[in-house]
Parts: sequence; C-alpha cells; structure tokens
Amino acid sequence: MSNFIKSVDDRTRLAGTNRLEVLLFSLGKDLRTGREETYGVNVFKVREVMLVPEITHAPDMPPSVEGMVSLRGNMIPVINLPDFCGIQTEERPGILIVTEYNKNVQGFLVHAVDTIERLAWEDVKVPPAMMAQQHGGLVTAVTELKDGRLVMIMDVEMVLSQTSGFGQGAELFDGIKQVGDNDITLLFADDSAVARDQIIRTMEHMGIKYIGTTNGAEAWSKLKEIAERAIATEHKPSDFVQIILTDVEMPEMDGYVLTRKVKEDARFSDIPIIMHSSLSADANMALGKGVGADAYVPKFEPTELSAKLHEIIESIHGQKGS
Repeated sequence: MSNFIKSVDDRTRLAGTNRLEVLLFSLGKDLRTGREETYGVNVFKVREVMLVPEITHAPDMPPSVEGMVSLRGNMIPVINLPDFCGIQTEERPGILIVTEYNKNVQGFLVHAVDTIERLAWEDVKVPPAMMAQQHGGLVTAVTELKDGRLVMIMDVEMVLSQTSGFGQGAELFDGIKQVGDNDITLLFADDSAVARDQIIRTMEHMGIKYIGTTNGAEAWSKLKEIAERAIATEHKPSDFVQIILTDVEMPEMDGYVLTRKVKEDARFSDIPIIMHSSLSADANMALGKGVGADAYVPKFEPTELSAKLHEIIESIHGQKGS
C-alpha cells in the first residue's frame, strides 16, 4: 500500500499550476442516514497508507483519540475520524492514513481509501453555508467528480485543533512585540478557520490592522477593489494595504497563482507577499520564491510570523524614509 502515494517530487510539480491531488477515503456507511460520504485530503500531506497496526491505548486521551502507534520508532497519535465526525458504523475502521501537518505527524483511522484524484483548484469550491454548518466547519472545500460523487475536503487543522488543541495555546503568542505604529494593514487569505483565528490573534498582539479573506480568488477580488478605490482617490494600493499574507492550498485559487497574479500586476509591485503554509518542504519554499513571494513562513508559528512581519515593516519604513 506504500506505493499508493506518489513521490514528493511528483506532487511538488503540481504546485503552481492551480492543481492538486486528493486522496479519497470513506468513513463508512452511517447507520442513521444510510449514506456513505466521500472525503478527501491533499496527497501532499499524506506520508503513507497502511492497515491499522497495534494501537497502544492509554487513559485520559482526548476525545476520539484511540491511542498511539509506533511508526519506525516514533509514537504518533491515532484519531478515529468516524468517531470524531459522529458517524455510527457497524465495523471498526481498518485503514490508517498517516499525515504530516506543519511537522506534526498523526494517524487517521478511516474505513477505506479509494483513489487519488487530480483536481483543478478552480473546480474546488467553498462549501455552501448549509453544508459547512452541518459538518461543524470540518469541511473546508467541496468538489464534484466526473462520476457524480461529491467530495468533501476535510479541514484537518480543525480536527487537530479540536482533538489536541493544535494551534490554540496562549503560550504560542508569548514574546510577540507590537509594531511601532498603527499604519500597517495586512490582507490575508486562508481557507482554514483555525489558521484564520491564529492570524487574527497574531495581528491583534502586534497591533496590525487586517483584512481577512478565505481563498485566493476572494483575496484577488478584494485587491482589485482596493486598486480601483486607490485610483479613484489618487492613491496607490499600497496606501491601503502594505503586506499580503497567503496560504498555499485554497479552493478556487491557490496561493501560488494569487502570488503570481499580484506580482505580475504593476499596481501591486510595491506590496510584499508572505506565503504562510503547513507545506514546509524546501521544494514548496523554492516554488513560492519562484512565483515571486518575498518570504515563506510556516503556519502555526506565530512568533516566526511576527518576526518576519517586523522585518518587512522595518524595510517598508526604510523605503519611505529614503
């Protein structure tokens, strides 16, 4: 089953083309509804797929955390996804998907894996409000396959946040310093509610104003509105937004395409862009720089983000003073 996942190089080549590969999986047929939904997770974040090994159970584990498994000498937590999602099934899940998010490795118990589907981000949409509410914010995007199946892309960061407090601790913001003025406005794009919350908390600790969007397409639309307002009032767009922060994986338009669009538009040439992602491999960082990103920082590291923002803000002030 290890050959089921392609190499990192193969997957990296998709980045920057507004395409992705998604591993499809099932959480089983829900006894209450009789339905078996199809879910997806970005292959780039999947390390391997295997039959469930022996799980070491321990007392006082967080809800839906089955225990720990030993994987090549490392103990990783195992989360029962059907249980977490409130799906009642007759059989226990028999497949373990091992994932890595921002250097955090964990396993997800699922009932079955299907195929790897190559998708275009423009065909991956923000879920309708009713669906988002029904799934408690766990579905970050949705798309329809050629065979008519609806695939729900799971917000794994939300799962980790609710099972282990991932990205939530107040201590993560210790030591963040405020900026010297309040004239800085940052526009950010991220489809994860957990990531957006942490970005906002970081901005509030720093005293930076912000404009939030949920994907690259929404961010690009907002930037064009700002440019039109700037022209109408005889200003530059950089008078309204001084920094752009973008996630990489987002429905409709990913961060690579957004960055390229911004950098190719002369109206925004003086606005620095930071890519902010849980895809921390060197290849992704190099690709970010290749499309024009001024910096690349890992997600869920508020102090690293703050340090980079201070550095960029100092550079902005230096340019204004020169």
